Amino acid sequence: MSGLRVIPTWRHGQERLYVYGEDGTNVAWYDRDAARVNLLSESSREAVLAVLGPFIAGQFTVGPPPVPTPVELARLGLHPDDDLAPNRPGESLLISLDRDPAPPRRLRVDPRRRALAAQQQVGEVLDGLEPAGWRVLHSVPLPGGACVHHLLIGPGGLFALHVLPARKQRIRITDPLIAAGRAAPHPLLRRVRADASRASFALTAEVRAALVLVDPGPVEIQTPPRDVRVLTAPDLPTLTHSGGLLKPADVEALHAMARDRTTWQRV
Repeated sequence: MSGLRVIPTWRHGQERLYVYGEDGTNVAWYDRDAARVNLLSESSREAVLAVLGPFIAGQFTVGPPPVPTPVELARLGLHPDDDLAPNRPGESLLISLDRDPAPPRRLRVDPRRRALAAQQQVGEVLDGLEPAGWRVLHSVPLPGGACVHHLLIGPGGLFALHVLPARKQRIRITDPLIAAGRAAPHPLLRRVRADASRASFALTAEVRAALVLVDPGPVEIQTPPRDVRVLTAPDLPTLTHSGGLLKPADVEALHAMARDRTTWQRV
């Protein structure tokens, strides 16, 4: 077999080298983490090993693809309309702006656009944590029109993150009230806790609440929030410093459960 092409990919923290034939069909792939060449047809063994030769070092095994795990089977059986994994950061806001755009000559910026920019900034940071074994879902819808802005799942546990665009304003926190700039205080921390509690119920696992302040000015914490971690966007990687709570298989199982829209319909 000739004309094979090797295309590297990196997804969910795993590096794979896919081998494609001239007609674009997948012939085999090399899983670098498992050090294994998975052949879809034994007849292509020699050609596949020849084309992968420059990319492989050390010991490796060769054989047919492994039997799918229960998590992989559940993912394969998930209807595309029920799969939340493709959601972009701020997905619900993008849909809202598409359905009901702001008037073109509006003097003030639509607050939805500020919220969207903040969620996109946080989402970009969270997506960068995947190589460390973390999984993230964006805009997880909850009954009643609410949503978890970001759900982070990894070795250090589960976090429901709520994003607040601060726009260089002074933030005053007096649990459960939060005031941004000259705006009147409002009990935002109650919603942050409620979202995390609903996520815990849906996933039957502890989900910790976190409030992410994007571009804040001075932050005054007059009454420390109970059971809510307050972070800024640059602080997000510190969430990965804790580990040992979940094994990789547990992370994948919880992610598979959380990405299913039907999981959230009963909370």
